Amino acid sequence: MSKSWSNWSGYVSAEPKLIATPTDAGELGDLVRTAPGPVRVVGAGHSFTPLVKSEGTILSLERLEGLVSHDAEKHQARVRAGTRLGSLMHILQGIGQGLPNMGDIDRQAIGGALGTATHGSGPTLGAYHTQLETVQIVDGLGKLRDFKRAGDQEMMHAIGVALGAFGVLSEVTMNNIATYRLRRRKWVLPIADMLRDFETMMAAHRSAEFYYIPFSGYAQFIASDFSTATPTPRPPEEDEAGLRTLRRLRAGLAWLPALRRRLIRDAVAKVPAEDYVQDWLNVYASDRQTKFNEMEYHLPFEEGPKALVEIIELTEKRFPEVYFPMEVRSVAPDRFWLSPFYNRLTCSIAIHHDAANDPLPFMRAAEPIFRRYGGRPHWGKMHSLQAADLKKLYPRWDDAMAVRRDIDPQNRFVSPYMAGLFGIER
Repeated sequence: MSKSWSNWSGYVSAEPKLIATPTDAGELGDLVRTAPGPVRVVGAGHSFTPLVKSEGTILSLERLEGLVSHDAEKHQARVRAGTRLGSLMHILQGIGQGLPNMGDIDRQAIGGALGTATHGSGPTLGAYHTQLETVQIVDGLGKLRDFKRAGDQEMMHAIGVALGAFGVLSEVTMNNIATYRLRRRKWVLPIADMLRDFETMMAAHRSAEFYYIPFSGYAQFIASDFSTATPTPRPPEEDEAGLRTLRRLRAGLAWLPALRRRLIRDAVAKVPAEDYVQDWLNVYASDRQTKFNEMEYHLPFEEGPKALVEIIELTEKRFPEVYFPMEVRSVAPDRFWLSPFYNRLTCSIAIHHDAANDPLPFMRAAEPIFRRYGGRPHWGKMHSLQAADLKKLYPRWDDAMAVRRDIDPQNRFVSPYMAGLFGIER
């Protein structure tokens, strides 16, 4: 019997022959060998590209979760790949460890976050995959394979960002740090000032990012730094209320753009500053209830402000229906072959569109701007690139594809979407 699957936003859906939820690596291997192909794997379904879509089998990692072991001295933790980040934070806090950095959503499974190069912000802080110490996968023949940073560095760099096509992650060991506190501050400033002082402000804090609110002329800057101070209450989240206000202004003042702009500008300018100290797990994540679709491109750091100026101009001239803030972050360079941050300090710019609206006109108009500035797309967020485009962006592309063929010689993990992405004839 056919089963239905859709991603978090509802934009991507599938009717596979089988949706399976293995409970251990042995069962996972049996399914990879025998289940109807192509075999794709899902963590939390928080990607916006058709990475999971399959007419064959979708393997859910939801039952492969939890802590396997940990090393208190080295601050390492081995966890199952289906563990949600929200759960992982509490697991690590309980053993005196903390993730060095996080994004602002904790619903993803760690396997999916690793496989798509999910990241936080900070010019010296890498994406989740840079924390990998060991990786356990089930390859395309159903065989369990283990790799370690110490002895298998090339292989770790090849499969660290895997898109579910270099085997199915079953367990990983993460290099963490001792649990810590952060002082987080938020304040509003004119976008012109933010762009003028971009490099200075992004480098002045351990972690820094900002959101530009369309049609406002203002950015909200967010800075996080280590702190040993006593925790103070985290202010109530107002993001969802703010989105509802922006949506109402979009709908109610569609024919009065000048008034809409003035009201948004006045409202954003009056947003109060925040300043609090909390344990790390109470700082990074926000409760995202309004569903959206997203495109994010990773640009050379110095190109970020110029690209953002063009994206803002495009949005405010041609797409008045867009009201979601644009998110701007920085990410440290790394050596993983399919990492969008390979060998360069990165500025990441993410644009969002309400899931109730068709995102394609906006995304298609914005993508050429990102590409013109040398952007590499986030693997889990909307883009139109295919193998010929991607090969130009990744110096170790051919090497990565050779490793993929070795791990999956029968193309068990190759769906039509993955075939186009990797240039594989099926």
